[in-house]
Formats: sequence, structure tokens, C-alpha cells
Amino acid sequence: MSNLKLLYKILRLNGMKITDFWFKNRNKELHLAVKPYKNGCRCPACGRRGRIVCQTTEFRRWEDLTLMGMKILLWYAPKEIFCPTHGRMQETIPWAPVYSRITYRLEWRLCSLCQIMTQKAAAEILKMPPSTLSDLLHRIIARVRDGHKIRGLVTLGVDEISFLKGYKYATLVYDLDRSRVLWVGRGKGRETIDRFFNECLSKGQKARVLWASCDMSRAYTEAIKHHCPNTTLVIDRFHVVKALNQAVDEVRKDEWRALDVGGRKAIKGLRWLLCMHAKNRSKGNTRFLNSLRNSNRRIHRAWVLKDEFEHIWNYRYRACAEKFLKRWMTAALRSRIPSLRQFVGTMRNHFDNIVAFTDRNLTNAVAEGLNRIIKIVKNRASGYRNLDSFADMIFLTVGDLDIPAHIPSHLRTL
Repeated sequence: MSNLKLLYKILRLNGMKITDFWFKNRNKELHLAVKPYKNGCRCPACGRRGRIVCQTTEFRRWEDLTLMGMKILLWYAPKEIFCPTHGRMQETIPWAPVYSRITYRLEWRLCSLCQIMTQKAAAEILKMPPSTLSDLLHRIIARVRDGHKIRGLVTLGVDEISFLKGYKYATLVYDLDRSRVLWVGRGKGRETIDRFFNECLSKGQKARVLWASCDMSRAYTEAIKHHCPNTTLVIDRFHVVKALNQAVDEVRKDEWRALDVGGRKAIKGLRWLLCMHAKNRSKGNTRFLNSLRNSNRRIHRAWVLKDEFEHIWNYRYRACAEKFLKRWMTAALRSRIPSLRQFVGTMRNHFDNIVAFTDRNLTNAVAEGLNRIIKIVKNRASGYRNLDSFADMIFLTVGDLDIPAHIPSHLRTL
């Protein structure tokens, strides 16, 4: 077996043939002179074979994967061909994208490593400067996602995240059925979410969105209702319960301010106990809360109403849920507790969207889980200076397009 054939088998250089090799940089670099094997002289636009017009003598270099700490570099002088359809073109390079200086399998390895580790650690493994790796990574993501369109969207989720100090927010749109991020936009107002619907979805796609989940932000709810007429909007359960817990906690704070030192000791430790779900409380905790009926009726009344509200999530018939919620709002208004009366006003504004939970138990839990992964990505890099770089890493990690999978499978691994 010749040395060239041995190198070909070791390096698995599919689609090419080695014509020569040499070492440089004190044997730390292996340089290979290669050429396309059996599939050369093809048009990069249509893949049709063309007639050779000019054999250039200017060699181009492509960086490949490292092997046992040795960097591998490929050299080839592309030919100019004449395509009957597209005219004079440079032949396609089967082992690398157009205008790229690295091979497909180095791109695949680069994307795979950056999904699970920092760019600095990936640069050490691939033997390249971190700035070069970062530039290559964002070029790959931009090239793969160029022209990408959202498809098959049925269940929509919207939420916002903070990406910089000083209240810098970004709006994220999710496909809750596939647990993927569809879009990232700067800001969290109505203009931001309108930009997604106007630029990323067609009229037919908007009509095919049947379900949506978000918090009680008027910017999101009004935008979804305006752009997606066939959508059933479900307010996220977590945000409703959070608003109710805040209303109950306001009652506790008001009573705390009005009591003396002895009275404050009697209700000490109620903050988390009042917000605790009934199934997580012990019998002792329940007895202590029931004892407030005699010592502090306002806190006891707010706690009873809060526990009763939890039954809304167990209904399976919309009419029954509407009847229960109306009775509960009447009882909350009669309690004459200001924070609960304010919460009732919020419920009236989103009444239909809260009761819609009985049609489908849809929440933003998937979106919150994706947000946790996104925070890990941000913390792993110790933050990002701009949203574009952050958005690229979000698309690489939890985007709706699997970027490494778009690299040809037979050129991914060494």
C-alpha cells in the first residue's frame, strides 16, 4: 500500500484524491495536495459537468480537522469551467462550501463543540485562535439560516429574556410543540412582536396557528389576537398564580405594618406558607393557617380565596370553569381586600383566555425550560456584548433549524 493510499484511508477524505503530501512547522502541520475524485468540473449552481476553460495555477488552502494534535491543510487549484446553463464558472469544491476556507467536517465539529462548551475551549481543541473560531461560527450559522422559513407552526409561545444590564430585553418566539426557538428580536414591546408576524409569517401561516400561550402582557396578547384570528390564546398558568400570590402577599404586608411587635411575632413566617400549594403543605401548616381565623381574619380570608382559586385548573368543561370563576370573583370583591379586588380586575381583562385552559392544558413551561438552557449558554460565555451574537448561539443550541445536520453526513466525521 502506497503512502498516499494509506493517508487517504486514515483521513477518510471522501470525494477527493491525494496527489502529494509534506510536513511543515516542525512536523506540526500535514499539508496535502488533493483534487476532486470522479466528481470534478461541476457547476456550483446546477451541478452539471462543464468543459474546462482555464486551469489556474493559483492554489487555494482549506483547513481540515486536527489529527493527534497535527493540523491538516488541503491544497488545490480550482479549474474554471463553462456551464451550458450558467456560463463561465469556477468548479464546485466537494469538500468545502463556496468561499469558505475550512472543510465541511471542520464546520460540523466546530458547531458540535460550541453547542456543549465555550468557544474558547473549542478553539483549544481545534488548535485555532478564539477570535477566528467565533468569526467562522457566526458565518456558518448565517449561511445555513440564510433563506430559512418557519414551517408547520401550530402552537405559538412568546416570552422575553434579559440579555444585558440596564433593562435590555429580547423577545423570543417558540414552537411549543417541537420545543424550539423560532425568532429572537430586540425589545419587548408591541413593535417587536409585530415585526415577527409581519416579516416571518405569511397570511396562510398566521391562519394555521391554532394555539398560543404567553403572559398577561397586553403587547403580546393584543398582537396575537390581531395577527392570528384563528388562534385560541391561553394565558400562562404560572403568571396567573404569580399575580394571585403577589396579591395575597400584599395583604400580609399591610397587616404586618399595622401590628405591634407581639402581633408580628404571631404571623412571622407566613410569607412562603401563604404561597405554598395545598398538596405541599403539612397538616401542621394547615392547622396554623386555620388558626388565623380568630387572630387575623383578613389574612385568613385571603388565604382561603387563594386556595379556592386553584380549583380552576382542574375543570375540563368550559361552562363549569366560567361559572366557578365568576363565583370566585364575586367572593373576592365581597372580601373588600384592595389587592384581591385589583386581581379581579386583571381576571376580567383576561377572562376568556384563562378559562381557555380547560380546552387545552397549554402553558409556557416549554418556553421556561428553553429559557433555562439559554441562560446556561449566556452564563457559559459570561454574557454577550450584542444581541446578534447571542441570537446566533440561541439558534445553534435550541433553534428550530438543526445547523450541524445541514452539513453533508459523509463529510462530518474523521
